Amino acid sequence: MSRTVPHPTAAPLRTAPVALDRAPRPRDIALFFAALFGGLAYVFWSIWSDVQQAAPGSLTLAPFLLLALALVIALGFEFVNGFHDTANAVATVIYTHSLPPHFAVIWSGVWNFIGVLVSTGTVAFSVVSLLPVELILHVGSGAGLAMVFALLLAAIIWNLGTWFLGLPASSSHTLIGSIVGVGIANQLLQDRNGFSGVDWEQASSVGYALLLSPVVGFMGAGLLLLSLKALVKQPELYREPKPGTAPPWWIRGLLVLTCTGVSFAHGSNDGQKGMGLIMLILIGIVPTTYALNRAVDPVDVAQFRALSREAAQVLTQIVPPGVRISDPRRILSDYVRDRRRTADTLPALARITDEIGEAVARHASLAQVPAAAVSNMRNDMYLASETIRLLLRQPDATITPSTRSTLVAFKRALDQATKFIPLWVKVAVAIALGLGTMVGWKRIVVTVGSRIGKSHLTYAQGGAAETVAMGTILAADAFGLPVSTTHVLSSGVAGTMAANRSGLQWGTVRNLALAWVLTLPVAILLSGVLYALLRQVF
Repeated sequence: MSRTVPHPTAAPLRTAPVALDRAPRPRDIALFFAALFGGLAYVFWSIWSDVQQAAPGSLTLAPFLLLALALVIALGFEFVNGFHDTANAVATVIYTHSLPPHFAVIWSGVWNFIGVLVSTGTVAFSVVSLLPVELILHVGSGAGLAMVFALLLAAIIWNLGTWFLGLPASSSHTLIGSIVGVGIANQLLQDRNGFSGVDWEQASSVGYALLLSPVVGFMGAGLLLLSLKALVKQPELYREPKPGTAPPWWIRGLLVLTCTGVSFAHGSNDGQKGMGLIMLILIGIVPTTYALNRAVDPVDVAQFRALSREAAQVLTQIVPPGVRISDPRRILSDYVRDRRRTADTLPALARITDEIGEAVARHASLAQVPAAAVSNMRNDMYLASETIRLLLRQPDATITPSTRSTLVAFKRALDQATKFIPLWVKVAVAIALGLGTMVGWKRIVVTVGSRIGKSHLTYAQGGAAETVAMGTILAADAFGLPVSTTHVLSSGVAGTMAANRSGLQWGTVRNLALAWVLTLPVAILLSGVLYALLRQVF
């Protein structure tokens, strides 16, 4: 489905050639388009069914067309993500002749699909929390729609550019940079300090994960290779694979296992980044259907009412007597945006918590909340959840262990009601990732497999790089942090080459480092400019 283009700075190794240029067969093309159109049909059928169940007739033609455009762009981001990141998982099994190229791509796509389906959504909402709070609360406004379109378009443009050059740039870096750019531009357009528009504490946590993961990949893979050399005395592990010859069965099994693990971990981690943005799109355009989790069990709703009453009581006990506030939502919005706690913060949280409990108490389930009240209830829940998250990070003697436990339980209930991902969203993202891999995998596979080191990738090098990448991504997923599959695996391959003293192709390494350094500033600038332009359109 793709053609090979010469790399601008380095030539691939000529030893142990790998056949990557098989022309797509008519059956392959037919299956590709069947999956593409079948996936799109499933998406829009799911939306139509959800809307008809929640609020029949609420989705008219104009919002539907806007929703369709936004979803196609969001899934396009995941499609392009498949060019970069999923291709990394198959490079080692292809260049060690462990799996035929086209079978490896399909195998990786299947495990990406499974990884996306079982993902928790934690990474998705950690990325969303980087966005400006006022745009999240009013994502259906012109500014909110401009935000979503700007950051998605910026990420797609940069990803396509680096893919065209065959550089394994990071989709995670690109998306985070785009979010930061929108936050800064939004503040500047409101004559505020641009740096106050970004949750820098959350951004720094994400940034550390993105920064350290390539170091972990390089050092971990190099050390693992040296350990293998010291412990496993099998010369064929450390030799160049024979052209067209599969490795011994146990080595092949290990390489396929690590490829599978990286593919699964990539789906579980990277696939979530688009999910959070798709949920913002749905909340902004079809809030009646997707702003609240209508699938929450009535038993859990009853427990939610009890938790809200308990949280309101413990907050009221630590609020100084006689405090009166007029606009609790503005107070909490300012706190979430600026991170500056005032004397009104806790009273405002107590007031909103009490109002949330009263509003939910009127209904047996969230599915019964009237359409006119859904958006406001969701915004109140989001503000309360984010306020609690920030408060619990700050030392406060008035918040006792029992109070903290109550607030944690209440926040968990709030997130269950607002931070959810329907199954069809996961399926759509999984299909987009898989199809993107099948179209653009060759460029990145060639770079990772033959343009990083001066010698051909050995079995041990491939296994070490994949094992470390798999462990790093799964660990980041467990902590809800986005990491770059591209950087972890390509740096792991470089680490094994350095540890083996095989030599590095410095032209490729330089270009990879340049893409890594430039991705954040370029994405910030590009998304900021696009946001300013799209504000005029919307």
